[in-house]
Amino acid sequence: MHGAVLYAPYDIRDVERPDPTIIEPTDAIIRLSATCICGSDLWPYRGIDPISEPTPMGHEYVGIVEEAGSAVTTIKPGQFVVGSFFASDNTCPICQAGYQSRCVHAEPIGAIGTQAEYARIPLADGTLVATPDIPSDDLIPSLLAASDVLGTGWFAAVAADVAPGRTVAVVGDGAVGVLAVLAAKQLGAERIIIMSRHEDRQKLAAEFGATDIVTERGDAGAAQVKELTDGLGAHSTIEAVGTQESMMQAIGSTRPGGAVGYVGVPHEVALPGEELFFAEVHLLGGPAPVRRFLPELINLICNRKINPGRVFDLELPLSEVAAGYRAMDDRRAIKVLLRP
Repeated sequence: MHGAVLYAPYDIRDVERPDPTIIEPTDAIIRLSATCICGSDLWPYRGIDPISEPTPMGHEYVGIVEEAGSAVTTIKPGQFVVGSFFASDNTCPICQAGYQSRCVHAEPIGAIGTQAEYARIPLADGTLVATPDIPSDDLIPSLLAASDVLGTGWFAAVAADVAPGRTVAVVGDGAVGVLAVLAAKQLGAERIIIMSRHEDRQKLAAEFGATDIVTERGDAGAAQVKELTDGLGAHSTIEAVGTQESMMQAIGSTRPGGAVGYVGVPHEVALPGEELFFAEVHLLGGPAPVRRFLPELINLICNRKINPGRVFDLELPLSEVAAGYRAMDDRRAIKVLLRP
């Protein structure tokens, strides 16, 4: 099969890779209908997260089950499935509490690499969720978004305690940020402020439910949010970047007693104790337990209640994966969909 492999910073190639096979009886093999490039893939692509050897890339995926291991009971060949970027058994106490990304048997799908034609998915019964029927082609981008960026944005909104009537601030205008806007709208937020300096992303965020745009960053951005909220700050703030500035901007944008849901993969983030102490806000975040939300998200998508697939503004064949990475690295694309 063909698949994307990163050899060095800015050197990603579509190459021949071995076909995946069943290794454990709990595995399934899927033929990917679509995959994509994630903002977090840009960290190793840019060399910020170093790699020591050629590395398969990708952790977002939807497709048709080709083969299921002998211990797989709920997922069957021929089904169209959506999965999370962490494999989980969905039965351990941590999974049952709703944190499948921290399952005691969790396996990162990124180590397998789903920017490919086929993928082996561990713990298939606990990881994969089948759609009611084979979806029409126009639904595939939205179902693919559910595999990570929609599920991550949804978790961020839940972690930030978004609820009807509340004001939400979103730090970050990448795919997760704009889909966090969609999630906040679905969860009943009355006012949604997104921090963005890019017109195309502002427009998409507005389509998803954003009511206000703040172009300032850092302390100035937080001050602007407070100015928009009678000096109080947002009830709920979503941090979807992962830098020191974005985290402090999120905390500074939140009113005392409010909540910050942080899902940006952190890079050199250190929280100053005294500032955090006097902010008096709730903090909850981490790698999103996407599996918790998949049944609800699939239902909303298949019933055409939401259209998160709008976040994909560039579609390419897998053979042009290098061009997709360049487009996202240059911020010429919000998110790139790849067709194997």
